[in-house]
Amino acid sequence: MLLDDASVEFHDFFERHYAELARLAHLLTGETDAADDIAADALIALWQRWDRLRAADHPLAYARGVVANMAKARIRSAIRERRRVLLFWSRAPERTDGPDVAAVLDVRTALDKMPFRKRACVVMRHAFDLSEKDTAAALGISVGTVKSQTSKGMAELKRALGAQAVGELTAGRRNR
Repeated sequence: MLLDDASVEFHDFFERHYAELARLAHLLTGETDAADDIAADALIALWQRWDRLRAADHPLAYARGVVANMAKARIRSAIRERRRVLLFWSRAPERTDGPDVAAVLDVRTALDKMPFRKRACVVMRHAFDLSEKDTAAALGISVGTVKSQTSKGMAELKRALGAQAVGELTAGRRNR
């Protein structure tokens, strides 16, 4: 079967960026299974607009924005469902596939307590090492909003985890 240029370009884009988009979705939602679904759904949406998107200056920034919006919609849907059901239940501890490091769980818990935009700014800036400009483009907000939300988010992490722990988390980060 012969593939046209658009199919080859999209396949290359998929291969290069799927794992990153799934990781972004996981960090934004905290749900491993949902992360794969969100990344796949985002890529399907991107494929449907690929002719237009491949001509764009920053298709990856647009893809990150699609993932962030889908993650936000999933979180809102879950919140609405919980409110409708009105059941109080204790959540089992999160199961991690990697090492069960208490600091990782503490960071995850602290991130879960943040509003979506603040969490997205912190995750994109510090976990993905994106510049303020790239983060703003992905989330469809101004660079100033990225700066303020990231600053407020980091302040919340410092209150929750302590300044030394947050310093260790961001120690290897490049300055952008």
